[in-house]
Amino acid sequence: MKNLIIVIFSLLLSTSLFAAGSDSSSSSSETSLYEDAVKLVKRAGKLEKKEKTEKAKKLYSQALSKLEKAHKSDKKNPDILNYMGFTSRKVGNFDQAEKFYLKGLKIKPNHNGINEYLGELYVQTNRIDKANERLEVLKSCNCKEYGELELIIKTRGSKVY
Repeated sequence: MKNLIIVIFSLLLSTSLFAAGSDSSSSSSETSLYEDAVKLVKRAGKLEKKEKTEKAKKLYSQALSKLEKAHKSDKKNPDILNYMGFTSRKVGNFDQAEKFYLKGLKIKPNHNGINEYLGELYVQTNRIDKANERLEVLKSCNCKEYGELELIIKTRGSKVY
């Protein structure tokens, strides 16, 4: 009986710790979908670095599917929208990506990740003036996103994003 209580307590504790990693107040189902999607995005990024582009795109598509499901239950989470924009951009759907990023900025205008990735999208679509607007938003954040976007804008002739 004592072992059963320890097992149950351990399960409850691990569930609580898992939920603590999320910024939003979403249920564990949405959190799980979101976390699964983030893992897929990270795996896809590693494949991209190995120039396995098609395999990476498949993982980005799978991640987007999970994010869409998570978003249905948590429409006010800018992090989900950020990743929806990111994965859409990575599979080449720039219009859809921009819509997700802009939707996320309506919720949280100073979201560092969205501002950086939207700026990268603007560089990719040759709208440098708009990329510079995103850089200006990040100017006072004292964050890595500012430096990354600044570098991408300066080196727009080479593919860094």
